[in-house]
Amino acid sequence: MRNVLAIGAHPDDIELGCGGTLIKHVASGDTVTMLVVTKGEVGPGLTSARISEQERAQHIIGAHELVWGDLPDCKVSLHELQLVHIIENLIKRIRPSVIYTHSQQDSHQDHRAVALGTFGAARQCSNILTYDAPSSMHFTPNVFVDVTSTLDKKIEALQCHASQVAASEMVNAERVRNTAGYRGHEARCGAAEAFASIRFVFDV
Repeated sequence: MRNVLAIGAHPDDIELGCGGTLIKHVASGDTVTMLVVTKGEVGPGLTSARISEQERAQHIIGAHELVWGDLPDCKVSLHELQLVHIIENLIKRIRPSVIYTHSQQDSHQDHRAVALGTFGAARQCSNILTYDAPSSMHFTPNVFVDVTSTLDKKIEALQCHASQVAASEMVNAERVRNTAGYRGHEARCGAAEAFASIRFVFDV
């Protein structure tokens, strides 16, 4: 059994980037912790609704714990040191075997800040994978996870974020399926989530 940490800047980021992979971790007996750095208060929907949506999505994924970073939405980069300490303290507590986080190659400033904060906080961790997102730029994956069996459940978790589904094409179920199909084509499987490795130790 492994401890897994998934980090996202906003509610729904983790589900979009690695939801299918996390569901596979849970099915394998791994303990998954989700860290959501902000409550997405600048985006569509009431903050209270976004909290409830994220909690429902956590339940569908089967994550053991949901942790809130409580940093301000769209201003994460202004709290760089606090962000690093939040992630560091969580790493010390759960000792993750693998960490999933945003890519630095992203058009959203909060996503870039979370990526860099993770890299600093997880400097002693062996396995760090960055995930794809609708806002990614020039994302070049080199690790793929076959999520053919968990794609429906990933979309179910995403649909918990009703305030975002109603306001953004980025979380449209058809687009999510199309993206998974494209990544699956690259990986030679039915559907996949794609990652770029910062460090990845292959356990032979």
